[in-house]
Amino acid sequence: QVQLVESGGGLVQPGGSLRLSCAPSGNILRIATMNWYRQAPGKERDLVATVTSGGSTNYADSVKGRFTLSRDNAKNTVYLQMNSLKPEDTAVYYCNAAHGSFPIFNYWGHGTQVTVSS
Repeated sequence: QVQLVESGGGLVQPGGSLRLSCAPSGNILRIATMNWYRQAPGKERDLVATVTSGGSTNYADSVKGRFTLSRDNAKNTVYLQMNSLKPEDTAVYYCNAAHGSFPIFNYWGHGTQVTVSS
C-alpha cells in the first residue's frame, strides 16, 4: 500500500505564504495525476489543484494566480506553493494520487492543517 506523506501546513497571517509537500512512499509519481484537495469545517472536500504526469496543471478559480502546483520526479515529491493566503483558505489539505488505467490506483494522504488568521 502506497502512503502519501504530507508536510508544510501551519498557521500563517493573511497575505502570507506556505508550501505544502507530498511524497509518495512508492514509485508512482511518474505516472500519477497528483491532486490537492481541501476541506473546511462543515464543508465538502473540494479540488484545489491538479498536475498530470505530463506536467499540465489546473486550478480552482478561487486559488488561480495565488497557488502553484509543481512536481519534481527526481525528488519524488509534489509541491503546492500557496501565496497571498486568505482566511477562507483555512482548511485541511489532502494530497491525492490517481491513475485511471492499469495499474489503477487512488491514494490519499492523511491531511495537513492550514490556518490563515491574524
